[in-house]
Amino acid sequence: MNIKQFTADVRTSVDKRLDQLIATHLAPSDLKEAMAYGVLLGGKRIRPFLTMTVAELCGADSDDALDAACAVELIHAYSLIHDDLPAMDDDELRRGHPTCHIKFGEATAILAGDALQTLAFEVLSQMKSERLPAERRIQMIHQLATASGAKGMCLGQALDLNATGQSINEQALETIHRHKTGALIRSAAALGALSGSEDSQQYLDDFCDFASWIGLAYQVYDDILDVVGNTEVMGKPQGSDQAHHKATYVALLGLDGANKKLMSLHQQALLSLNKIPYNTQKLKTFSEILLQRDH
Repeated sequence: MNIKQFTADVRTSVDKRLDQLIATHLAPSDLKEAMAYGVLLGGKRIRPFLTMTVAELCGADSDDALDAACAVELIHAYSLIHDDLPAMDDDELRRGHPTCHIKFGEATAILAGDALQTLAFEVLSQMKSERLPAERRIQMIHQLATASGAKGMCLGQALDLNATGQSINEQALETIHRHKTGALIRSAAALGALSGSEDSQQYLDDFCDFASWIGLAYQVYDDILDVVGNTEVMGKPQGSDQAHHKATYVALLGLDGANKKLMSLHQQALLSLNKIPYNTQKLKTFSEILLQRDH
């Protein structure tokens, strides 16, 4: 089973809700089309899957879990649109299709990313759950905002840009990816746990630790795929990191070293799950499939 098959049920639910949020609640415009294009054009829905699986384990209401998952994916979609821009990674292909700025122009793509970002917090702030105390909902907003901004994803992107063409050590590379990729994956797990029962909150840090290790492993494997992957399957050019002189684990450790790093990080993730007295088999299987994907 591949990762898209494994996350299929979540993808169906999340895509339907995202389509409602954009198609139903926004007036027709180029901005609306670009937003829908950016967030609904495929994707594995890894972060929403993590949110909803953790939420289910923690006894969350299904509607609360779905809104939390959509908020995380909206942030992820915005980040991809902006990452692809000429001033950033300058990519023309995303998920096998023209990137948002290629299809709609740079200005509209920038605005679409901005609008998706703010929509994420609109979704969280309008959750109407009677089960979640207001304090917990504020925690969720704070978690996502922190993971997205200058302490998380945006910092990681800035560090990544600064490292382009430079020689950096493994610690510096880990810092980049724990922020650029890992922060939002960790936040996905956090939102799932925070939407759950009061009793489950004692395991919040353990779920977050699992996601942190998986987030870093995900990036290591992404670096490996950039070298050994297939452009047609990945939906983006093979070797694009090397072409852009990006700092990667393969460039730093070699292919064998990167694979050893991947296995070590995966084991750390599984150890974190062992601390949680719930049936976490779905998360274990998820991590195995995620780190063996072809794109």
